[in-house]
This record gives sequence, structure tokens and C-alpha cells, in this order.
Amino acid sequence: MQQGETPLDTKPLSQFGSGVYELRESFDRNAYRMMYVVNPKKALYVLRAFMKKFKSAIGLPKPEAEAELIAVRLRRARELDTED
Repeated sequence: MQQGETPLDTKPLSQFGSGVYELRESFDRNAYRMMYVVNPKKALYVLRAFMKKFKSAIGLPKPEAEAELIAVRLRRARELDTED
């Protein structure tokens, strides 16, 4: 991702604006998710990462709380990206 390549199982999270993605990964019968932003100039910022507790669950756990957490971290990542 740092070299501009997109992993296979990603989807854009358009509710947060351009450049924010969810990476989905499965390993040993567990499901993992990572939300990240790639368009900043200085770094790739991981906004949230977790292991899903239920494979049948769709989307983010506790959608409102998770979405707010990601939004707060995205704002902070953008602030850090503009600092000298």
C-alpha cells in the first residue's frame, strides 16, 4: 500500500471521502478489517483495525460508534499530514 499498490480485497469507504479504504482479510477462520487512508503526502495512516467477532456480521461493528471513531482519526491524520 505504501508503494501505491492496492490489495485485492479492499473497498472504498466513500462516506469518509476519497482515499479511505477498508482492507478485508481472512485467516484461520477469523475475519479481520483495517480502515486506512492513502492520499496523504507523508504517510499511510491506519485509522482502525480489528478482528470481527461474528463472521455473519456485515459492515462495521456498532456502525455509529465505529464510523465516528474513524472520522475522528481521519481528521487527526489529515492534521498530522499538514504539519511541518
